[in-house]
Amino acid sequence: MAETPKWYVVHTYSGYENKVAGSIQKAVENRKMQEFISEVQVPTETVVEIKDNKKKEVERKLYPGYVMVKMIMTDDSWYVVRNIRGVTGFVGPGSKPVPLTEDEVSRLGVEKREVIVNFEVGDSVKVNDGYLDGFIGTVDSIEPDNDVVRVMVSMMGKDVLVELGLAQVETLD
Repeated sequence: MAETPKWYVVHTYSGYENKVAGSIQKAVENRKMQEFISEVQVPTETVVEIKDNKKKEVERKLYPGYVMVKMIMTDDSWYVVRNIRGVTGFVGPGSKPVPLTEDEVSRLGVEKREVIVNFEVGDSVKVNDGYLDGFIGTVDSIEPDNDVVRVMVSMMGKDVLVELGLAQVETLD
């Protein structure tokens, strides 16, 4: 059975993230190692900066000094990444690279996971987790990219808008 690639975090000199990512991709192509190193990312976010009273959208690195690499760890793949100019090492104890857990991959936003939402605004849903477990409410808004659903629930005679994770609610059967 073929090994599945895992995400590893590579430490780089700050400011060299994009150059390192590009160099890794080029090395993978040159050495035909696509089956071992499948993805290289520098996670970024778009933020609005206000400078001289002007709004400007800029891309900002989420983790300066780090590059994410999805790879099957072998002596060869380790050697290729480790010897890229600007790479100072893998994140892990000593010299042993440690892959990210599924939870870390999800929290760090490294991989976009497709979320299937089987309810829409206006639908009645039941909260199935957390302190509101068992409450019934109406979906007010859904943000699948942020794993957020806002639900209007009735508490002590008042309607209250609560923000929950998509997995914390289910449709009423």
